[in-house]
Amino acid sequence: MPDYPQSITPVGHVEPVPRRVRALLGGQTVLDTTAARYVWEWPFYPQFYVPIADLAPGVLVDEGVDKRRKVGPVRQYGLTAGDEKRSAAAWAPTSGELEGTVHLEWSALDAWFEEDEQVFVHPRNPYTRVDALRSTRTVRVELEGVLLAESSSPVLVFETGLPTRYYLPRPALQLAALEPSDSVTECPYKGRTSAYWSVRIGDALHRDLAWSYDFPTRQLLPIAGLVAFYNEKVDISLDGQLLERPRTHFS
Repeated sequence: MPDYPQSITPVGHVEPVPRRVRALLGGQTVLDTTAARYVWEWPFYPQFYVPIADLAPGVLVDEGVDKRRKVGPVRQYGLTAGDEKRSAAAWAPTSGELEGTVHLEWSALDAWFEEDEQVFVHPRNPYTRVDALRSTRTVRVELEGVLLAESSSPVLVFETGLPTRYYLPRPALQLAALEPSDSVTECPYKGRTSAYWSVRIGDALHRDLAWSYDFPTRQLLPIAGLVAFYNEKVDISLDGQLLERPRTHFS
């Protein structure tokens, strides 16, 4: 059983979104609404369903396909704005409490905003808490017996539904084992990563095991410039006690 709090929102749960939600495609604002709804199609985070009336005229293109999603029967649409076209990028429920709304595939849009702040990957879950707490507990990171980092001044990030992440100062890193990577990932709560590292041990390269946010969201400012490792892929000891590797894989 995981040793961290799990997401408990049931699938099918619907709540109003009190935030203004906007989305861009092809340099145009194609969605601007204050009447979005959170819909949980799986427990970990919600999707936005937005009023069709709050999309710019001509954005939805009926593709004449009826499907079934977890919310029930839906009509499939494409999206178009300027020279940009996205096929199978939107689904509008055809019955039930969500009729009259549409779900836009997150990755089909160029950018999403909650109020005036850009949000990445998916909507922020109103039931998820993310805390970055400074600590004096000793964190040691190893792989195959090779020391990668050790510090007694970490910042611990506690996020609902995910294992604790341990962010360490860069002087704590054993740079001889690390190789910079071009990878970039995004997080709804932390922002966009500014650096990634792989680990080389002998002839083996273990790709993208560590990352950093130089410019995280203001709520996570304590992790700025610090480095975390995937608990799932390395051995982490906390105050001398080896932690069990979790199965989850999110930065």
